[in-house]
Amino acid sequence: MFATWCLLIGSLLVTMGLSHTLLKRLPVSAAALYLAAGYVLGPHMLGFIQLDIVRDAQLIERLTEVAVLVSLFAVGLRLRVHLDDPLWRAPVLLASVAMLLTIACITALGFWLDGLSLGAAVLMGAMLAPTDPVLASEVQVEQVGDRDRLRFSLTGEGGLNDGAAFPFVMLGLGWLGLHDMGERAWRWWAVDVLWAVGAGLTLGWFMGVGFARAVAWLRRERMQALGMESFLSLGLIALAYGVALKLRAYGFLSVFAAGLAMRHVEHVANPRRPMDVLDAEPQKQHYIAPAALEFALNLEKLVELTVMLIVGSLLSADEFGWHSVPVAAALLLVARPLAVWLSTSRLGWTPMQRALAAWFGVRGVGSLYYLAYAVSHGALTQDTPVVIDAVLVTIALSVLLHGSSATPAMRLYQRRRRREA
Repeated sequence: MFATWCLLIGSLLVTMGLSHTLLKRLPVSAAALYLAAGYVLGPHMLGFIQLDIVRDAQLIERLTEVAVLVSLFAVGLRLRVHLDDPLWRAPVLLASVAMLLTIACITALGFWLDGLSLGAAVLMGAMLAPTDPVLASEVQVEQVGDRDRLRFSLTGEGGLNDGAAFPFVMLGLGWLGLHDMGERAWRWWAVDVLWAVGAGLTLGWFMGVGFARAVAWLRRERMQALGMESFLSLGLIALAYGVALKLRAYGFLSVFAAGLAMRHVEHVANPRRPMDVLDAEPQKQHYIAPAALEFALNLEKLVELTVMLIVGSLLSADEFGWHSVPVAAALLLVARPLAVWLSTSRLGWTPMQRALAAWFGVRGVGSLYYLAYAVSHGALTQDTPVVIDAVLVTIALSVLLHGSSATPAMRLYQRRRRREA
């Protein structure tokens, strides 16, 4: 069995590396192909992957947890823009107002249409609200310092709302009796919302700034070519996440802020130099952000493969029923477009930018993580199968629909931008 797994994993990785350029030309995304491969390898066909979302909830939670951390760190490193730049207004609105509207819509749908309890409906809304920072590569910033409003907003939104959805997951668990919210929900407001969000962002920011400045000082003043940027990056991710968890803050926001802070330190010191390419000599490259980003992007590809294989193996034809498909359709075609259209009404975006932002709310890694997190923390009621089916079907449909439309839609957008310029 071990030899079979070695052959399988080796074949997938080699194929992924050799076909990277070819995959960009296909009408479907790489994630869709990995999803199909996961289904073929799953229990309904070849049976190599035998996972169950209830039985293996803790394993899936840990795998997707690592996937989210790597992707959020990479997103933070991509965004080389000052925090006081007006560009930040859109992703903040999308990750707050639009996310709240989306959760409200899905909660109402689950409560009234599917007959879920209020706690289960809120959980489903919180699971499906975050957009994915991994699978939306076609609509993210193309290079560090990209100031396109649409790409920057979707990238920043994916980095922020994976952590910003956590309070509502805790709210759903609280209403199911699985989390202490305190009398009149005071503990939820004080700890799960104000403290955990604020402390997570603040802690990650100062750790990222301190780390980046320490590396730059050692290389510039002490002339030490530290090297091993990949280990330094992994160390910062682990430290930011671990310290945040110890302080009961949200580690996802902490890791995102740490990556953002590392890029900010470099940007302040070199405001006109994109520094996307590593210098030939490590001694001349004082800042670690470019090398850390290169390492994180490589890990992202492995993350994408792993998570899509898991989702594909969990899928079955029985899950595409009247409980799950309407939820997915309502999210992708009604809740997301409505939430984006309302939250971006005063941003001065073009109709095309608003339409593309409304459509490209890709669901993926974060949704699967929150699903596994809730199940592993005891959210096992009569409503659980409905929530599981809705989340898995939504991820699958989002990957297929958004993946097949991303390349032509963004090409049309780029041509329109060039004509307007």
